[in-house]
Amino acid sequence: MNRWIKLSIEYANQRSYLDDLFKVYPTIPEGIRDINEEIWADVEKYFNRKNNDALIRELLKLNLFPIKDSYIAYLKRDDSAIDRNPRTINRICGRLYEMGLDKIFERCSEPKETNRQIGPMFREWLRKKSLGITPVDLSEFIANNNDAILDAGDNAMMDFAKNNLGYNHNKGLDFVARFNSRYIIGEAKFLTDFGGHQNAQFNDAISTVEAKGVKALKIAVLDGVLYIKGKNKMYKSITETYKDYNIMSALVLREFLYQL
Repeated sequence: MNRWIKLSIEYANQRSYLDDLFKVYPTIPEGIRDINEEIWADVEKYFNRKNNDALIRELLKLNLFPIKDSYIAYLKRDDSAIDRNPRTINRICGRLYEMGLDKIFERCSEPKETNRQIGPMFREWLRKKSLGITPVDLSEFIANNNDAILDAGDNAMMDFAKNNLGYNHNKGLDFVARFNSRYIIGEAKFLTDFGGHQNAQFNDAISTVEAKGVKALKIAVLDGVLYIKGKNKMYKSITETYKDYNIMSALVLREFLYQL
């Protein structure tokens, strides 16, 4: 088994793993979402007038629609469908009138889900000089051959890796660095549970490690439930199928980089 997988499993099972991981992923729920006052005034007006079409149009302008309904995403992407599908609009509005304005406001202003906030946290942790050096922008990153971590967005990192490192995988990156004149690329994920979306996140990270023809070390910086010993699919994958890959916790990433 890859040394870094083994070390990560040991860390997760023998030390204060979750306490330490909170430094990387401080998943504190955000405050309520801001609601545009003008839009909300129109929501109240059309709600009281029972103007279904106008009510739906105003609520679709907000970041969070107050009810979960499989047809909302379609209406967001094609608002002309509101005029063509009165029964769907009436059905949705019936639920809204039943909820009442106070509940609608409460739902529209709910905090972002924790797992939606996780993405930028890894990058913020890097910016705190957690790996011993402060990440730099692209111009400074390419200015010399010193140890460096690239501070850029997912797509900008992907573009750099495509143009300079032969990376042809159509997936944004979370990590691009250079240590001891060797380039390292990878994705970072906090897998909070098993199944569904979390399995897809795991597979995304693995597919980056499996990308062919890349002139860089490929890593998957994974944390969470995959290190729980047992018969879960992720643990089995990292200890059997992917046991030779560079998979590791963010908490051992520094040690990995400085031993290169």
